[in-house]
Amino acid sequence: MLINLSNHPFEDWDEKQLEVARERWGQIVDLPFPMISPTLTAPELQALAQEYCCECVERIRTSADTSSAVHLMGEMVFCYNLITLLKAAGITVVASTTEREVFYINNVKNSKFKFVAFREY
Repeated sequence: MLINLSNHPFEDWDEKQLEVARERWGQIVDLPFPMISPTLTAPELQALAQEYCCECVERIRTSADTSSAVHLMGEMVFCYNLITLLKAAGITVVASTTEREVFYINNVKNSKFKFVAFREY
């Protein structure tokens, strides 16, 4: 099982990213990334990371998949805290790497991100 903890639901991933994820981890499930207030204190942020760690551990523990990981992308300090907790619990945590393609439409800069690989934290 791959838990996708990001602001990008897996239904929106390109076909290559879906294929790599399914081959490596089986099913993919979304766990929406929390809204992180810039006013959260360090203890509040740590408590939120602990809550999400418990949720991920429980989902993985009850999964029938033999391989599991958490795909984590988002607010940096929350991610750092959660990565630390998940790794301490023996859970693999990955980020998705992309190539950015820049193009212009009517003099407006646009970007498209093309999946390359998953990278372990």
